[in-house]
Amino acid sequence: MLEIGRLNTLEIISRKPQGLYLDGGRYGEILIPNQYIPRDVNVGDEIEVFIYFDSEDRIIATTRKPLVMIGEFAMLRCISVSTVGAFMDWGLQKDLLVPYSEQKSKMVKDMHYLVHVHFDEVSKRIVASAKLDKYLDKSPINFKEWDQVDLIITKETELGYKAIINNTHWGVIYKNEVFKKIEYGQKLKGFVKKIRVDGKIDLSLEKLGYGKVDPISQEILDKLNKNEGFIPVTDKSSPETIAKLFGLSKKNYKKAVGALYKQKLIIIEEKGIRLVKEEVR
Repeated sequence: MLEIGRLNTLEIISRKPQGLYLDGGRYGEILIPNQYIPRDVNVGDEIEVFIYFDSEDRIIATTRKPLVMIGEFAMLRCISVSTVGAFMDWGLQKDLLVPYSEQKSKMVKDMHYLVHVHFDEVSKRIVASAKLDKYLDKSPINFKEWDQVDLIITKETELGYKAIINNTHWGVIYKNEVFKKIEYGQKLKGFVKKIRVDGKIDLSLEKLGYGKVDPISQEILDKLNKNEGFIPVTDKSSPETIAKLFGLSKKNYKKAVGALYKQKLIIIEEKGIRLVKEEVR
């Protein structure tokens, strides 16, 4: 079934001077204008398109992928303000409206805001909202501890950083467990560290334990390769130095170095670690 505000794979049913027409099912024929038609497509082919509304509120298709789709959150730039609200750049020809009723404070041109995109049943349009709480914590928690998840950083608090998990729930990353610079609106991978009795979720940017050794080991190998096979960091280096260079805790760094040494991929020297010669590339 066709989903407005999402990517869809639709069949090309006809070609006309203004573009191709796609089979939109119950929505009828949907135009994809000439400027968005890729080469070497013909009637009968299937094509992946994003479905939204043009400036006259007609359903239309494009092969351009927006920065955010319905049901997702993203940091977007406000490109203009009018009597109906603020308009955000989401990568398409028609800008995305944030009505005044969906703004936490009056939006300003050229500023960036974290918003949620949804279909407004009243106006029958795709719109955005800066009132994030309305679109979170409504579905049951189906995460398990140490599941890998997608995160969006929303704000810094006394405890740490609030983050949106998989576009569905709130979570917190504690400050004393952050070893790299993170910023408002940043998207990154993380892990569910703990699900509390009250339903609150603690997060981690590192998967603790030996399960984290392999990816960290690869990161260290990559750093070594970029630094001519040597890095002046040892197990006596300060946690701050290790965090600045690798974005890791000293504990996980030492585990990874030990794993690389056991695999005979590195040599541990007095002043640092060095790649075994054939590993340099």
